[in-house]
Amino acid sequence: MTNEALQNNITKWFPDAEAAGLTFSEEESQFLNIDISPNNLIELMSKLKSNEDTSFDYLFCLSGVDWGEELGVVYHLESTLHRHQLVVKVRTPDRENPTLDTVYSIWKTAEFHEREVFDFFGITFTGHPNMKRLFLTDEWQGYPLRKDYEDEINMILK
Repeated sequence: MTNEALQNNITKWFPDAEAAGLTFSEEESQFLNIDISPNNLIELMSKLKSNEDTSFDYLFCLSGVDWGEELGVVYHLESTLHRHQLVVKVRTPDRENPTLDTVYSIWKTAEFHEREVFDFFGITFTGHPNMKRLFLTDEWQGYPLRKDYEDEINMILK
């Protein structure tokens, strides 16, 4: 399916795209990029996987991102049946208590990806079966991949 066909299909699911926080772009990428509001994330992701025209059955990458004012997650999806790929982005404006719904119930592979994002960015995934640190110790203070993170002890100075 082409990016244009994917966009047309997804637009049918959300007739009021603006209310859903749904925007599309290709951002100089071969993949269609979708931005969605956190409130509509699970609905979009469920449809992307279960709809026979899209069948995005493989979550091959889930990454945390610090956009400055906002924290968020970028999901890379693929349909092993149709051989098309897609990028979905979601942002949470609350840097102090960033929370998103888990996609674990849709793709089991999200379990460790979400724990990694929690560990390094502090984004909590509501409904996750085991939301705890993956790499860092429980005593670790802060989230080292955030742009505002400071570590005076391990800082390398030139």
